[in-house]
Amino acid sequence: MILTTEQNQNMSQLQKQRLEKFTQLQASGVALYPNDFRKNTELARIKAAYGDHDEAALEALEKTFAVAGRVMSQRSFGKAAFLHLQDATDQMQVFVQRDAVGTEKYALFKKFDIGDIVGVRGRLFRTKTGELTIKAESVDLVSKALRPLPEKYHGLKDVEVRYRQRYVDLMVNPRTREIFQRRTQIVRFLRSYLDNEGFMEVETPMMQPIPGGATARPFTTHHKALDMKLYLRIAPELYLKRLLVGGFERVYEINRNFRNEGISTQHNPEFTMLEFYWAYADYQDLMDLTERMFADLARTVTGSEVVPYQGEMINLGGSWQRLTFFQSLETLGGLRPEQYMEYDQARSLVVKLGEKAHVNEKLGKLQAKLFDLLVEPKLIQPHFIYHYPTDISPLSRRNEDDPQVTDRFELFIAGREMANAFSELNDPMDQRGRFEEQVKEKEAGDEEAHFMDDDYVRALEYGMPPAAGEGVGIDRLVMLLTDSPSIREVILFPLLRPEVGPTP
Repeated sequence: MILTTEQNQNMSQLQKQRLEKFTQLQASGVALYPNDFRKNTELARIKAAYGDHDEAALEALEKTFAVAGRVMSQRSFGKAAFLHLQDATDQMQVFVQRDAVGTEKYALFKKFDIGDIVGVRGRLFRTKTGELTIKAESVDLVSKALRPLPEKYHGLKDVEVRYRQRYVDLMVNPRTREIFQRRTQIVRFLRSYLDNEGFMEVETPMMQPIPGGATARPFTTHHKALDMKLYLRIAPELYLKRLLVGGFERVYEINRNFRNEGISTQHNPEFTMLEFYWAYADYQDLMDLTERMFADLARTVTGSEVVPYQGEMINLGGSWQRLTFFQSLETLGGLRPEQYMEYDQARSLVVKLGEKAHVNEKLGKLQAKLFDLLVEPKLIQPHFIYHYPTDISPLSRRNEDDPQVTDRFELFIAGREMANAFSELNDPMDQRGRFEEQVKEKEAGDEEAHFMDDDYVRALEYGMPPAAGEGVGIDRLVMLLTDSPSIREVILFPLLRPEVGPTP
């Protein structure tokens, strides 16, 4: 292996030692990356099946196990050594003895490093301390590691490095592995739950000629063959509702969305949503379904409806608090009606609280900013906030008693939005008018306003049944059910700034 001068300067002393060993092993004919070792079980299965066997029972097994994994630690005693092997399921101790594997194989084994991936064949026994252990009959190199693992007793603590080198984070931090195992459980549960409720899973385009379904700034790209501008989807909503027009009455999609926005503990430009749509239902039906689904989810993946989150105990069981948007501004935000209903007072208060208020910004947007500042942080236990202003809800059905608000709710838990839902607007004339208002806002400089989508209006003109739809943030839900403070903890490869300087 030939290295440039710069590469050589950036290498640590341990890396240089490993590279020298790599070269020596390669020169002696040792296969450093073979693909002929085959496992017959996993470490967790061994522990589950034989963890309660005593020494006599283990000896009577007369069964040889073939396992593979990464060497996480090693203690040598001359003619014997103990190592801890880690596979995708668990860790387990392995005892390697020169007399058992042979002098030549043992000499080769002594050249293996912590971090190497090895294959082990052997039988089970218990050490003097009672630990279930594999006594190796052979140890084979499966993949040579040229970089050392982080120092054993400190692990990988640097947050930036943990996110950037998630592969190392997963190796050395059991907590990280547990988070993503639970994430898979959560997604599997949601899919199964909706399947059992009669919803059909579908797929809709990720590249769209017109982005819609949310107020957000999209990413743009270009299709060369058709010479057309395309957008990465900000939401699948308008396509899913086209399916309601087509005759499917319950549909859902677990989807990746892309929004060209900032990065924070709650936001990543690429994120996962669950969106589902239900014909002949309204927003109150969705409230009831969401309560049941979240409570069942918590019981399934955590064992309880009460879950800890950042020092709070969140109760996902029972009936959740329900407040209208304006009630919450008064009871939780401490505002009088004139402070949020009179335009000049609302705008002045927004500015006083340190938030920008743009020229000609609609009253509903000012009210939403007051809500974000004064109410949202107080919504620790689950709250449904409903009847949002119409001018910030361009796809929602107007409330029949008060057309200034819509039959829309947002679910808040632990001081952040977890879901957004509403009775769907299926009046094509009203929808066209709302889109036209959004176009005016976009022309006035609002980059997050909706585009005009003539085809979607045309679909509504064929007739869409009354329906309700909901979007649930999967990443934030995983944060809640794993007690994770940042969205980057629950996304395997979050977006980061370009790496600067030599690779650590």
